[in-house]
Amino acid sequence: MSTRPAPELSSSSKRHHFHWTKKIGTEDDDDDEIPPPTAAKPSAIPTLKHSASSITRDEKKLPAVAVARLRSVLSSFNRNRFGSSSSGLGPRVVGTLFGSRKGHVHFAFQKDPTSPPAFLIELATPISGLVKEMASGLVRIALECDKKQGASPASSAGNSSSAVRLLEEQSWRAYCNGKKCGFAGRKECGAKEWKLLNALEPISMGAGVMPSYGEGERTEIMYMRAKFERIVGSRDSEAFYMLNPDSNGAPELSIYLLRV
Repeated sequence: MSTRPAPELSSSSKRHHFHWTKKIGTEDDDDDEIPPPTAAKPSAIPTLKHSASSITRDEKKLPAVAVARLRSVLSSFNRNRFGSSSSGLGPRVVGTLFGSRKGHVHFAFQKDPTSPPAFLIELATPISGLVKEMASGLVRIALECDKKQGASPASSAGNSSSAVRLLEEQSWRAYCNGKKCGFAGRKECGAKEWKLLNALEPISMGAGVMPSYGEGERTEIMYMRAKFERIVGSRDSEAFYMLNPDSNGAPELSIYLLRV
């Protein structure tokens, strides 16, 4: 009985039937080490397909992750650039206007009603005069201060740690609806001011008069409190716009800070 030599498989046939072995084997595998088609487990192919699909999904997630990280970096850069983290104020702040009937106008801006004021200033304008201006329904208060003489461009751009932040300036020139109304000075929040702000803590928006006792006599404190939108143009300019959701003719108030 003569023995016939085993038929040789062509290279194209090997690639057709066993191309998947290249993913789990090595290129140095000999032809006689390739398992026959009947030795392959049916569950192997679905497993490889599942792994390939998982890799594809992971690759698709990479651009989304990169975009999210980029947005986070840009947001952090803007916060550091505009000083929201350093001043403690964000895009929405609590603004309080107050003063005794015979006293001057005080402005305070807080991150929230319970936080200490990040900006507290006293104007030379009597609060009675400001009330008259508010009767027109449109009030614009501009505060200007001077840049320090000999300040370098790098210092003005905020690259110097010794640069004074805009909300920390001490002296201002004040204008109300385009008319000069004296000067304004930054104040530290003392016990008297802090007591008043604590008394107004439950009030989110409104105006009125509250009693106060000082120097042995009873006085009346006029106040107005509202939410303000804070817009930072640069390290030398900021604006605060009173938010009026009702738009029912209530006085509109805007405050501008400018360093020139």
